[in-house]
Amino acid sequence: MAKRDYYEILGVSRTASETEIKKAYRALAVKYHPDKNPGDAEAEERFKECAEAYAVLSDPQKRASYDRFGHSGVGSGGFDPGFTNIEDIFDLFGFGEMFGSRTRTRSRVQRGSDLRFDLEITLEEAATGKSERITISRLEVCGDCSGTGAEKGYSAENCIACGGTGQTRYQQGFFSVMRTCPNCSGKGTVIRQPCKTCRGSGRVEREKEIEVKIPAGVETGSRLKIAGEGEAGINGGPAGDLYIVVHVSEHEEFERQGANLYSAVPITFSQAALGAEIKVKTLYGEEDLKIPAGTQTGTVFRLKSKGMPVLGGRGYGDHFVAVTLITPKNLSKEQRKAFERLAEVEDKDFGDQNFIDKVRNIFG
Repeated sequence: MAKRDYYEILGVSRTASETEIKKAYRALAVKYHPDKNPGDAEAEERFKECAEAYAVLSDPQKRASYDRFGHSGVGSGGFDPGFTNIEDIFDLFGFGEMFGSRTRTRSRVQRGSDLRFDLEITLEEAATGKSERITISRLEVCGDCSGTGAEKGYSAENCIACGGTGQTRYQQGFFSVMRTCPNCSGKGTVIRQPCKTCRGSGRVEREKEIEVKIPAGVETGSRLKIAGEGEAGINGGPAGDLYIVVHVSEHEEFERQGANLYSAVPITFSQAALGAEIKVKTLYGEEDLKIPAGTQTGTVFRLKSKGMPVLGGRGYGDHFVAVTLITPKNLSKEQRKAFERLAEVEDKDFGDQNFIDKVRNIFG
């Protein structure tokens, strides 16, 4: 019996686009699928016929050959040798899961979970970096069963309920629905004699001490990844990773903004008016800071490269120092007399350009 024209089978024109061909095949595949037509030999043949036509017309090269030479241009049956099973083509088209045309064995190898550890350090430690030993609790491969979950001399067996696939098929009307196998919980295997140490899980909880190297320049929220130090995988799967989340505690004297540090230092009236050289604290020790004569309260000075190191070794931030004028309390008699003399000068010569020199004489 002569083969029907592939375009006729799918009900499309010879100029149909790839989208039109795919849409036509989808409708026919749903209509004639064997799960929808159990025991109907004619529907099964129509289904195979549609799949054969789609296998050719969906391939640009095969379609071009078919348009030119007909069925002889695509070989016997029009099928690629790799698609002799009609259900393979249906799976590739995207209906396999919907109809349950094929059931694939689920992968039993699973990667272990990632773990998180929150580590609090000081600002000084963040500036210099440090090594810290931490203790984590995690699931590790059971040493007694080597992760198999079975007692020595035993092994996991394929689940007889699902045939080792981890899924079972249920018929709902003309649809086949795949569900997780209740007998093996989707694993595809069952253990008749579970390991007494891990109770069949293949993993046990243990504590481990790990050395963590904190690089200089970290800040709150920085995450450090330690590959392979998370929980053990299942059935030989790779271990997860450990993430160290850093929290830098607040400092009593310094405020941090990125790589820069900020602090405030008090100065006296005479230091502000006459100028002075003072010592200021930094993370790296004391630094000399020159206060020019006539400095106003709130003036900010910059100490270059005295801030935090930039993460990754790209230099340092700066340290900004704001000066605050202190108003003295509980003046001594000598201090009071000096300020009274200053007040007289302020009243008479506040706008005088020699004001600073007169202040020097008063406090001299």
